[in-house]
Amino acid sequence: MRLLNKIALVTGAGNGIGEATSKRFAEEGAIVIVSDIDTAGAQRVVSEIVASGGQAEAKTQDVTDEKAWETLVNDIVATHGQLDILVNNAGIAITGNVEDTTLEQWRRTQEVNGESVFMGTRAAVSVMQQRGGSIINISSIEGIVGEPKACAYNYSKGGVRIFTKSAALHCAEQGYPVRVNSVHPGFIMTAMVEQGIASLPPEQAQAMEERLMREIPMGSMGEALDIANGCLFLASEESRYMTGSELVIDGGYTAH
Repeated sequence: MRLLNKIALVTGAGNGIGEATSKRFAEEGAIVIVSDIDTAGAQRVVSEIVASGGQAEAKTQDVTDEKAWETLVNDIVATHGQLDILVNNAGIAITGNVEDTTLEQWRRTQEVNGESVFMGTRAAVSVMQQRGGSIINISSIEGIVGEPKACAYNYSKGGVRIFTKSAALHCAEQGYPVRVNSVHPGFIMTAMVEQGIASLPPEQAQAMEERLMREIPMGSMGEALDIANGCLFLASEESRYMTGSELVIDGGYTAH
């Protein structure tokens, strides 16, 4: 029970990495606030957690809404007295290179993947600065290396990576017992990855899948649970001496 009596908020938790992380946290004793713009997805995850003996609550949240962040975090503290863990997981991936990506697609990607992380981190720091907490920002290996058909995504995830370090340094300088770290998943079998590949023309999709299998040293895509276990480590006291760090979980992809 590594998270016993901890209150955790996981965004974009109605499926994929957010779902796996919520379930893993609940298994370790946390009360998990499962937030998603997909209300049905969040409620399904909560139902499954409760059926397994865990504790969770579903919240509908648009992570691009500044007022909604303030309201949700204040409600959590009013109900539970604290917020100990935040996982900024919600995100989107729109495929496109530097020539064919529209400004609308670019701005939407930054809004969901970047601005939401800023707003969530800011809101969490405001309520964690006295008793402490762990903020985990889900970036990507594509915040470290480039992908020609994901320019907007690269930009957003690179921003999450360096913003995390800035926030971590601020908290340390202020003497807040708040740790801020980023997680960098590789290619994980989630709906987002599947949809991203499926959005490509058939020949390009096949070529991309074949390339990934060649370039991932461990020979396969990861599972959402692999990332959830990394988040659990960063949420727990086992990582108490880590802040501003990058946890890369990618089957060796970026080791090239």
